[in-house]
Amino acid sequence: MNQVTATEKRAVAEAHSALGYQSGFGNEFSSEALPGALPQGQSSPQRAAYGLYAEAITGTSFTAPRAQNRRTWVYRIRPSVVSSLYKRRDNGLIRTAPLTGDWSPNPLRWNPFSMPDAATDFIEGMATLCANGDPVNQSGLAIHVYRANRPMTDRAFVNADGDFLVIPEQGRLRVVTELGILEAMPREVVLIPRGLRFRVELPDGAARGYVGENYGAPFRLPELGPIGSNGLANARDFLYPVAAFEDKDGAYEIISKTGGNLWTATQDHSPFDVVAWYGNLSACKYDLANFMTIGSVSVDHPDPSIYTLLTSPSDTPGTANLDFVALAPRWMVAEHSFRPPFFHRNIMSEFMGLITGAHEAKAGGFVPGGSSLHNSGVPHGPDTASFERASSVELKPQWFDSSYAFMLETRYPLQLTEVASGAAELQQDYADCWQGLKKNFRPTA
Repeated sequence: MNQVTATEKRAVAEAHSALGYQSGFGNEFSSEALPGALPQGQSSPQRAAYGLYAEAITGTSFTAPRAQNRRTWVYRIRPSVVSSLYKRRDNGLIRTAPLTGDWSPNPLRWNPFSMPDAATDFIEGMATLCANGDPVNQSGLAIHVYRANRPMTDRAFVNADGDFLVIPEQGRLRVVTELGILEAMPREVVLIPRGLRFRVELPDGAARGYVGENYGAPFRLPELGPIGSNGLANARDFLYPVAAFEDKDGAYEIISKTGGNLWTATQDHSPFDVVAWYGNLSACKYDLANFMTIGSVSVDHPDPSIYTLLTSPSDTPGTANLDFVALAPRWMVAEHSFRPPFFHRNIMSEFMGLITGAHEAKAGGFVPGGSSLHNSGVPHGPDTASFERASSVELKPQWFDSSYAFMLETRYPLQLTEVASGAAELQQDYADCWQGLKKNFRPTA
């Protein structure tokens, strides 16, 4: 009944041993790749060790409350200002809110998006499905898929519009950041904060997955309230990189996503030249197998908010700009209850993706790499086969271990891009899965 196999545990342990990580969500970290490279007692010495340059990277305003303040000091071979000026480049299939596409009142579902035939890296293979809000006003989000079959080489990407939450579905990713290296396999997620440069390599070849782009307040762990001090995602399970620098000269391209458009600049050296750093602004990764699920042990199926792993709050208390919800293996034990998610119409919009296995409320049509969108007010729930099975199944404790799924939930109705609305992968018959629900009403029973 273990949710992680011995082989998977061994692979994770070997990757962690090879790279080394620091743990703890939002902790104050320090790391140096050369002894003595990190200054002691101050951040900006007159002459940094090894002839390095000191540079600060902030993720919040200087005066943000201490609990939310994010910043990191880096000590690098050359400062970031040593590059050409940026020029506009083609956006490819990446789009940024505000969009002009429809806010659909229909339930929507897509098959997995096909891999490209041509050589395509992580950025070239990213396509936006839906978005709303405005990064200029620092609110809202976008949701993308990525398909890649070649590593990013002599190229880095930086997003000034928002954070990236990368959710691999197929193939490992090796994410090289300014602060070190993270490796993530399917079932792990990578959080890359706004303004941090990175490139993506492909240890296993072709890779596919999802990206949630958060324009709003940085992701944080949700408050636990009556749950208490433990549960859901524990801070210690978030892993951060250690310093690992490249002293490499040669042409390098920096692609910046700024104001909804892509810009390009060049420099004559690798931007991944940070020899030491300290602070609490960094990319990190999290293994969904570590999620401590909370659920009912008496009656009824709790709201999906009980599975919130990360949240980006809005200016309305209790109403998220963006929630990341993890649906991981768990016990299902509720007595005299319909156990799959019930039929519902939410004020929040729900985008769901499947990493492995099958979803409990969808007997068919929703497969790994697929996705669905139910916008604000759109009714949805278990399909006909799932409803009939769940209505008559023997109610006994069941270990639900067949899938890892996730949901990106937001206060915003999500508008579609042309890629999403015109995709061959869009299931035109999705709504048919409910049309077999028959009338069971018996007023004289």
